[in-house]
Amino acid sequence: MRSQRRFVFFVFLLFLQFCSSISTSNPHPEFPCKPHHHNSYPFCNTSLPITTRAQYLVSLLTLPEKIQQLTNNFTGIKRLGIPAYEWWSESLHGIATNGPGVSFSGTIPSATNFPQVLGTVASFNRSLWFSIGSAIAVEARAMYNVGQAGLTFWAPTINIFRDPRWGRGQETPGEDPMVASAYAVEFVRGFQGGKWKGRRRDGSGWKRVLKGDDGSERLMVSACCKHFNAYDLEKWHNFSRYSFNAVVSKQDLEDTYQPPFRSCIQQGKASCLMCSYNAINGVPACARGDLLQKARSEWDFNGYITSDCDAVATVFEYQNYTKTAEDAIADVLKAGTDINCGTYMLRNTKSAIEKGKVKETDIDRALLNLFLVQLRLGLFDGDPRKGKFGKLGPQDVCNSMHRTLALEAARQGIVLLKNDKKFLPLDKNVVNSIAVIGPMANNASLLGGGYTGIPCNPKSLSEGFQAYIKKTSYAKGCFNVSCDFDNGFDEAILTAKEADFVIIVAGLDLSQETEDHDRVSLLLPGKQKALVSSVAAASKKSVILVLTGGGPLDVSFAEEDPRIASILWIGYPGEAGGKALAEVIFGDYNPGGRLPMTWYPEAFTSIPMNDMNLRADPSRDYPGRTYRFYTGHRVYGFGQGLSYTNYTYKFLSAPNKISLSGSLKSDSSKNVLHEEGDELGFIHIDEVESCNSLRFSVQISVMNLGDMDGSHVVMLFSKVPKKFKGTPVKQLVGFNRVNTLSHGSTKTSILVDPCQHLSFANDHGKMILPLGKHKLMLGDLEHFISIETD
Repeated sequence: MRSQRRFVFFVFLLFLQFCSSISTSNPHPEFPCKPHHHNSYPFCNTSLPITTRAQYLVSLLTLPEKIQQLTNNFTGIKRLGIPAYEWWSESLHGIATNGPGVSFSGTIPSATNFPQVLGTVASFNRSLWFSIGSAIAVEARAMYNVGQAGLTFWAPTINIFRDPRWGRGQETPGEDPMVASAYAVEFVRGFQGGKWKGRRRDGSGWKRVLKGDDGSERLMVSACCKHFNAYDLEKWHNFSRYSFNAVVSKQDLEDTYQPPFRSCIQQGKASCLMCSYNAINGVPACARGDLLQKARSEWDFNGYITSDCDAVATVFEYQNYTKTAEDAIADVLKAGTDINCGTYMLRNTKSAIEKGKVKETDIDRALLNLFLVQLRLGLFDGDPRKGKFGKLGPQDVCNSMHRTLALEAARQGIVLLKNDKKFLPLDKNVVNSIAVIGPMANNASLLGGGYTGIPCNPKSLSEGFQAYIKKTSYAKGCFNVSCDFDNGFDEAILTAKEADFVIIVAGLDLSQETEDHDRVSLLLPGKQKALVSSVAAASKKSVILVLTGGGPLDVSFAEEDPRIASILWIGYPGEAGGKALAEVIFGDYNPGGRLPMTWYPEAFTSIPMNDMNLRADPSRDYPGRTYRFYTGHRVYGFGQGLSYTNYTYKFLSAPNKISLSGSLKSDSSKNVLHEEGDELGFIHIDEVESCNSLRFSVQISVMNLGDMDGSHVVMLFSKVPKKFKGTPVKQLVGFNRVNTLSHGSTKTSILVDPCQHLSFANDHGKMILPLGKHKLMLGDLEHFISIETD
């Protein structure tokens, strides 16, 4: 018996040692070109241009080995020393668990969870977006170095938030194509290895710091612009994203749906483009050769094109676009899709070749694009621990700098929508007790939103308040966010009655809006409205309403209710959201966020979600979509957001006239076109020889009239001189976030490119610049600029 116990104890000690070795070890990923057996291949020769190396690599593969490469989960080629590689990792607002390329089971158990994208964009701060992209890239490389992530990440999502019911609108940069473009550029530049240098007059604020000796643009990690294109419907009535045909006008495609992707590629230099599930005007996105090749031929795309997961299968199986699976493979390969997230290509490409539908050269082209990106990442340069980023590791994930950045992002993205009689901020020195009501208030896991990883040290909203007021009580009110029952109301009301001040947290979580799930209503879910009103009626003082989630909400009742003094929208604020909200409510931070999307009334849900048109059409009582074209009532408008202080503006300098003379490709009189009833005419943008020569800066003074310093978003809008067909109501020209001192003025400037900011698309999808007086709008101020040809 004694010997048996010794044996068991000995085994137990060995087990502890084994566990200890696992927890303290520092594994690293397998890599190609290992000495001394597999580093003599030409594709391992770092002195050769990467294109030459990629071509060598393709030439060494057999046809079955080539087909193996056409799936996200590549199993490796043992004879060449090429290990398995998973292309699919996710990093929308921090390293996420969604992709199989990421694992949190290892020496790195968590990663910094920044606010969901829509909340970050509410900051309207380019340098913040760049910094977040850079921070996520550092954590991505660190996780790769310990074998817990890949180097190809499928982010950012840059689709336009067209319909307020869309379940993935939270993932996007909002409804404005100019803002979505700016976000895409900054995030991708930071993520792929740029360096922030501060704003410059030409609009740039970065430089590429990763250049190969052969002139190639090296990558720290690879970003992917998704989902190309016109994708913004999950499930609505009988429509599904897998089979939906988005009928899009040339006009809307050119000046709304396409600009973020063009900017992401042209300016951001993204190394990946993802084609979406839906069809566009009858052709599946992954088979739209005209659009995919436009990215390469006109936008100078240098990267690989991946399908969304199983989007190649949907071409045949859901959309019935082809007669056979082999035809689907042929169509997407010839259109320019390089790799299939999923196994459809893996299973059907051989048959497609045997039936003569696909040529081996079609696969070679795809593989060249894939290998070029891997080579730019340094995957064939030997041991990654000896490379430029080889020292990044667990100490670089969840570090104090990144967590502070997450807090700052949460602060800057909070939007104050109502503040009657300056109810906020609360004075922590006179508040003895507060009550926090709502099912989301005490659950930190609900603050991340979609595509979230494991946060470093998440705190709930309730915990954030407890740091200020020790006597903080909490009641759910509803069992969950769906709030189907009111059996928790009595406890919530009693809790509210006993507190000095009451904060009600209402809104949405991922049970209401997420991938594959759209909303049907814009009202608060279930009985949440009744909970808010009941608690507000019972409270000693007016209450504060905090709204969570990405989708707009019709909270007209709260806006009109005098018992609800203040309303704040926090989106999905990430791991530091609790602290950031408390800082705003108790006045340690002056809110400055602005809404990146229109908040529509519930009546908007009568508009079919599958109607992709953006322009209003009075003949069919169609009000249009987004602030640029919507003509109906708004609960809150795009760009709306209050502060604890007031601001005024002055135009310090802006031109009164811009002459196109000398900037056109031929005689200006021949280039001026007219619509019926239009006297002044317009110019096609592609007739302008040098758009850069027409740029000008608008110099602005911002005066802080209040007693608090504040960070303020300056937004400059434009309006065309007269009503051309399809003209926007107004459109954003530029924005800056500036820091202001109490009772002090701050100067800023916004660069205006008439070709880009004062134009819009006509019926034929051609960008036009109307002649005549354009109006620039800055708050209540207006300035007119005449665009002339002589």
